[in-house]
Amino acid sequence: MTSAPAPSGDLGQVEALRSALESSGFTVDGVEDLLGDVASAALHREQALPARRVVAGLDDARATLTALFLLGDDVSRAALDAALPGVGADGAARLGLVRAAGQDPVDPVRAVVDLRPYAATDATGPVGWWLASDLGEAVTGRRLAGDHVLGAGGAALTLAQVTVRERVGRVLDLGTGCGIQALHAARHARTVVGTDISHRALGFARFNAALNAPGADLTLRHGSMLEPVAGDRFDLVVSNPPFVITPRTGAAGATVSAALGDFEYRDGGRAGDDLVRDLVTGVGAVLAPGGVAQMLGNWEHRRGEPWTERVGSWLDDSGLDGWVVERELLDPAEYAETWIRDGGTTRAREPAAWDAAYGAWLDDFASRDVEAVGFGIVTLRRPAGAADGGTGDGRVTLRRLEEHHGSLRQPLGGHLAASLAAHDWLERHDDDALAAQRLVVAGDVTEERYLSPGAADPNVIVVRQGDGLGRGVQASTGLAAFVGVCDGELTVGQTVGALAALLDVPPSDLAAELLPAVRGLVRDGFLGPA
Repeated sequence: MTSAPAPSGDLGQVEALRSALESSGFTVDGVEDLLGDVASAALHREQALPARRVVAGLDDARATLTALFLLGDDVSRAALDAALPGVGADGAARLGLVRAAGQDPVDPVRAVVDLRPYAATDATGPVGWWLASDLGEAVTGRRLAGDHVLGAGGAALTLAQVTVRERVGRVLDLGTGCGIQALHAARHARTVVGTDISHRALGFARFNAALNAPGADLTLRHGSMLEPVAGDRFDLVVSNPPFVITPRTGAAGATVSAALGDFEYRDGGRAGDDLVRDLVTGVGAVLAPGGVAQMLGNWEHRRGEPWTERVGSWLDDSGLDGWVVERELLDPAEYAETWIRDGGTTRAREPAAWDAAYGAWLDDFASRDVEAVGFGIVTLRRPAGAADGGTGDGRVTLRRLEEHHGSLRQPLGGHLAASLAAHDWLERHDDDALAAQRLVVAGDVTEERYLSPGAADPNVIVVRQGDGLGRGVQASTGLAAFVGVCDGELTVGQTVGALAALLDVPPSDLAAELLPAVRGLVRDGFLGPA
């Protein structure tokens, strides 16, 4: 299957397109307002019929652009000329966005790429852009091509929202795809470098950068993994890599090979989860001292080996501070079904291909005793010593692996940055130093008490945060009382002493119980220095 070229054009053409889109109302909110709740929700499920019924007969710019780019329908040349003043059908064709059948006003025009509004809120604040990518299977009705360039899907949005957004000098977007992470990074970095193994992806990223961030210092490099930036150093590395675990079938038949797919955007060509392992253990080579790397990934849960030990060994080999949060867990069958559908194969349409691919995935997992596959967020940091201008001694101090399969409050990037800073603060304060500090409880923290009917005292007390990961910590009576009086007036030591007198226990015993728990609450953002 031959893919359409990536869009391109001179800066004047792209600037005219940006101006036309800004005035068209073709934004996320604008489209949802046009379609209404029912049709918008159906379109998110890739069901276009309700939206087609809404836009039928409408001749405003939002309806034309929605029909053309989101629904994959033909529109007339005259309608597109009106929707994109200063660009029109001819300009859109020169940019590589559409193909026009003729020159008459009634002649049809069809999109050859996906161009859609994008809205998100990261730790820097809200954004609103337009992103070009390849047309999806819902529009084309065909299986995706191997060089398909994906738009901003759920994983891309997750990474954008969990990334720390402190002002930095240099950022690397490894595996940039359509360039969405590079665009987010350009808002808080002096320089951004995006890399990808796909020339077409780099073409889309170049176009999207010109359309949405024309003044950004953004460089694009072709190559695999870290090869294009060998010898460079970055303050932040972000990556939504091709982490999907795809069977390596060798000389498989045409049916199973086609259904498995060979998609550049999701398949890094490695067996199992080796690509994620290699990235975790290798990314430190391009991190500046104190630099942070954040990526998404899959890892295998193998029989008889806790995933925390297996992924933990990757952190050990990396020489970096490491924090891994598993967000989702799929069994082998669920995983296979997810990615077969993702490539455009359905059992109703292609039963033989579906069954062949399904079997190949299950066989591949069985060969390594894989019981489940985890998906989550990896945050790494190169420790900085005094020689690097940092305040630490260059030692690895953070090694944290946890499961959080529940809801969280996005954007999470600010919370993760604060937790890293709290970890460093705790490393500088032993128990005696902590006892001399004054702490305050965060504004999003609440307390839950569970009592048996008629009981005077609670059986369970849970201290819960409303922000970030929404953690709940089961607290003893002493810890709940400590949190309740943290208003910055008394030091930690004074508070422990007062509570010990109230509870009639030795202060040293209460301190031994409370201080480790207090450290955990500071680390996770329940408490902070006054």
